[in-house]
Amino acid sequence: MSLREEQSAFAKDVNSLLTYIHSAEWEVSFGEVLRTPEMQEIYVQTGKSKTKNSNHLLKCAIDLNFFFDGVIKTSKSDLQRFGDYWETLNPKNRWGGNWKSFQDCPHFERNQYS
Repeated sequence: MSLREEQSAFAKDVNSLLTYIHSAEWEVSFGEVLRTPEMQEIYVQTGKSKTKNSNHLLKCAIDLNFFFDGVIKTSKSDLQRFGDYWETLNPKNRWGGNWKSFQDCPHFERNQYS
């Protein structure tokens, strides 16, 4: 698939995820999608990221803000069902909450670097 096709498929899966989140009566808002190489470097230097090859650079990753009853939720236990759902949509989809070395629960991506 071309990058454009991957981005389109990613957007479609994000739409499915948002629909699923709303059907569970949670609120969600966008965090970050596109990230510049300069910002990625800052994130690596400050420990907010472990890689210079983020899928945000390709517009194939999104960070979401989750709310239940008006309270922001960020823990793996709170978001696990959304991460599990995300990973069922496509074999390339990865949820940051399932990463072994660095958990990033608000992060949902279509892996382009494997």
